[in-house]
Amino acid sequence: MIRIIKVAEDRIDIELNGKLDKDEMKTALDELEDKARDIREGKMLYTVTEFHLPTLSAVIHEFSRLPAMFALIKNFSRGAVLTDKLWLQKAAEMEGMLLPWMKIKAFDLNEREAAEAWLDS
Repeated sequence: MIRIIKVAEDRIDIELNGKLDKDEMKTALDELEDKARDIREGKMLYTVTEFHLPTLSAVIHEFSRLPAMFALIKNFSRGAVLTDKLWLQKAAEMEGMLLPWMKIKAFDLNEREAAEAWLDS
């Protein structure tokens, strides 16, 4: 399951729990595109409670939309990732190194207040 929530004019929260199939991926990307379209210098809080690799058809669908997603991600300047998976924390912070306009910092799942404070700093 994935949820996309616009919590403020400049912030999107994404909650991921479990495995995504193609239909869920399509719906999530449509929703993200719609909710983030007018955001500038935005913030994103990404909470991953349980991670499973998406289905192959979901990955293929995501790749088909990469150009639009790269354009959209430029609307964000900060991203915080909440997860208890150390490898996901490291992967998120490495992704931040590949996106020079965006600072990405990972936090343990129980550090939501710290993540939100960092997003607002």
